[in-house]
Amino acid sequence: MKIGQLVAQTRTVRRFQQERPVDEAFLHGLIDLARLSGCARNAQALQFIPVCAASLCAQIFPHLAWAGYLTDWKGPESGERPPAYILCLVNEHWHKGPDTEIYCDVGIATQSMLLAAAASGIFGCRIGAFSPALHGQLRLAANHRIVLVVALGYPAEEVVLEELRAGGDIRYWRDTAGVHHVPKRPLQDVLLLPSDPA
Repeated sequence: MKIGQLVAQTRTVRRFQQERPVDEAFLHGLIDLARLSGCARNAQALQFIPVCAASLCAQIFPHLAWAGYLTDWKGPESGERPPAYILCLVNEHWHKGPDTEIYCDVGIATQSMLLAAAASGIFGCRIGAFSPALHGQLRLAANHRIVLVVALGYPAEEVVLEELRAGGDIRYWRDTAGVHHVPKRPLQDVLLLPSDPA
């Protein structure tokens, strides 16, 4: 698959085939790709926790907030919850720069992971809204700070892209059939050409 097709296919999924497991070795492979991805100053301050045990997934799930635009939806029901997670942490002993670097680094790392996962039919959701209590739940060391949680699994929903019309709403939504619609600004709206220096 060409990279353009893969990027277009790699959509955020929030409902999963919970009973279809994701192999731990597969998660390790995704983390290896994150490790190889670029990062600010080559600081490599991120570490990752792969989770695919059902008992631990069940402990993580209540600490997460899902789909802020879907105000009447509290997250996936039992049977559609993620069978796997990768927790992205900053190791404060390694992190010496501003947090803006970490946020860029985790974006790059998780995009590498999600592209590779999608190429294998596994999709995910980046979750930045989670309870601070998750740190204690996982008994993490004081120098570890969770910056992002990536939920992963085989999709149990359809996600389609739509071109955003002028004056349209950027918020994603679901139709009566449960199809998840994601409006995207057209290229001509995001493409700025350099002005003539003269």
